[in-house]
Amino acid sequence: MTLHLSEEDVGALLSPADAVAAIEACFERMARGAVENHPRYRLGLEEGTLAVMAAADLELGFAGSKTYAAFLGGARHAVLLFRADRPELAAVIDADTLGRLRTGAASGVAAKHLARAGTTTLGIIGCGRQADSQVACIRAAVPTIDRVVAYCRTPQSLREFCARNGAEPGESHRDPAAQEIVVTATTSPDPVLRGEWLSPGALVCAVGANDGRRRELDNFVLERATFVCCDSVEDAKLESADLIEPVEAGVLDWLEVYELQDVVAHELPGRESDDDVVVFKSNGLAAWDVAAGAAVLDLARAAGRGREL
Repeated sequence: MTLHLSEEDVGALLSPADAVAAIEACFERMARGAVENHPRYRLGLEEGTLAVMAAADLELGFAGSKTYAAFLGGARHAVLLFRADRPELAAVIDADTLGRLRTGAASGVAAKHLARAGTTTLGIIGCGRQADSQVACIRAAVPTIDRVVAYCRTPQSLREFCARNGAEPGESHRDPAAQEIVVTATTSPDPVLRGEWLSPGALVCAVGANDGRRRELDNFVLERATFVCCDSVEDAKLESADLIEPVEAGVLDWLEVYELQDVVAHELPGRESDDDVVVFKSNGLAAWDVAAGAAVLDLARAAGRGREL
């Protein structure tokens, strides 16, 4: 029977640590060539966009797609999860919470494998709903973190975010930018992080811009970086203005952009020095939705949650 999982079900079942484990395992399967991932495509709606992305993970035993309709007033996400070996729709999952957790988990995996050993500080620029899951998942992946510094342009949003997450409010973008791990999770069309603000040894996780027209990092971030990676080079060439524009400007070459899966699989070292500045550009992959969806489906079956369709 097909199981429907609501936003409430996903939030109750899938912890940040569960999400990190699922996405790390997904990266390992990607490195083995066991996952086929199709880049996102978008269709225009009346003052909105319909986005579709799909992946098949034969080793996991599932394939699926995520579709979402995004408008200025909000978005609605759904994952269809199919069995990979028979014509069975295993689950229909309301996927706003799932999407935020899998995106946060990818940053958690990057932090686990690319941050300096013993990292204790995290800075986050942007205080929207995605920022909460970034903090939760990175804390789950890097338990030595004991200080979070945040900044966003809206004072009330900043106060509320800091209260929810036990974070310190920064006075400007420079305060979170000075931390050991720096996350950008904004909707800004223009850079919110400048390379001169970064401390030696920083890991930058840029997660907010994924449509090829917006960027969060200035060119100097990429100039300072000794290692640059992303979730998928194929996707990055379509969606990552944070990388596309520096390549076009001659600051970066696509041959210098690697994939996080190869670091997770220990095929690339990633960080080689405590003073290296490292960048992870995250766009979001359907493979993560399939992996996180499969994880929450298993949890739901064990807990007896969800509604059979």
